Amino acid sequence: MAITAAQVKELREMTGAGMMDCKKALTATEGDMDKAVEFLREKGLATAQKKANRVAAEGLCKTLVADDAKNAVVVEVNSETDFVAKNEKFQQYVADVAAQALTTTAADIDAFLAEAWALDTTKTVKEALAAQIAVIGENMNIRRFAQMKEENGFVASYTHMGGKIGVLVDVETDVVNDAVKEMAKNVAMQVAALKPLYTSDSEVSAEYIEHEKEILMAQIQNDPKESQKPEKVIQGMIAGRIKKELKEICLLDQVYVKAEDGKQSVGNYVAQVAKENGAKITIKGFVRYETGDGIEKKEENFAEEVAKQMNA
Repeated sequence: MAITAAQVKELREMTGAGMMDCKKALTATEGDMDKAVEFLREKGLATAQKKANRVAAEGLCKTLVADDAKNAVVVEVNSETDFVAKNEKFQQYVADVAAQALTTTAADIDAFLAEAWALDTTKTVKEALAAQIAVIGENMNIRRFAQMKEENGFVASYTHMGGKIGVLVDVETDVVNDAVKEMAKNVAMQVAALKPLYTSDSEVSAEYIEHEKEILMAQIQNDPKESQKPEKVIQGMIAGRIKKELKEICLLDQVYVKAEDGKQSVGNYVAQVAKENGAKITIKGFVRYETGDGIEKKEENFAEEVAKQMNA
């Protein structure tokens, strides 16, 4: 099949690979984008998978924690422009959405949109959203929300860059004091900054590990020097690379960003605070929202748009 320039451009943006390599990968996989990414990874040509991290929508992420800190919620509400995201009316609306999401029993966003709007029960949440769109004059969307509960401890929250990132951290502990609260906030800041995918390596599925091993093996087999090494050495290389990757994607295994020695893991930092305060502390999980994460935004070329209108 014919490979288009647009497909090559998309794959380059997703992987960071060269133009000819992307074209070759798409040709080999008959235009299948996912398989083309795998092809480039196996060849060791994909420098990064960027698609999932593209931020293209504006808006805010808002966290709200109950007075007793046993319950919390994070919501994401999108707008078309950053200008509107900084508008006081929009920010107040997002706060109202968070207040309702904190206590909602809705299981998903569709059910949430269908329930009565707490500030005007004659409308649904969706209808109230439509009214806000009319007032603010820009398209908006309540994209998602996540609740977190912890009866045997508390939920910590952190908002970064004025609402671009919102984080919740589930802390199980038998001691709640200023030192433990500070630790929880630091962990939440770690989540915001380093974007872990899992809390600990126990959450990583065997399927994920096996898939990564296959990719690494393919990379080694495609390297003239590494492929000649003994099987035992190759397996050791793969195990080492898997271990390194897990330290990057698992929160408790990551190097703590404020570590004085530059080596202490987040898990060891939590254990240190627990020991110093005679506490039993477990970081049970986290939620990290980033505004517009994974949403692709249409690229506008202003000059082309003006030219089209002039020639219409």
